[in-house]
Amino acid sequence: MSADWGPVIVAVILFILLSPGLLFQLPARSRVVEFGNMATSGISILVHAILYFCILTILIVAVGIHIHVS
Repeated sequence: MSADWGPVIVAVILFILLSPGLLFQLPARSRVVEFGNMATSGISILVHAILYFCILTILIVAVGIHIHVS
């Protein structure tokens, strides 16, 4: 019986990359986008959560990323 690790790996990578303030923050405190400021706010957490859900859904459902390990 093989397990499908594709959704797990994609979710972990997106979670790390879309952490607010790590690579970018949208919306930022003084501008629309700031890069690498390591700060966050409630609104940016909400925006990044919506982006995470949308990108994850597109990659898992529409593109169909699957990694089978036996």
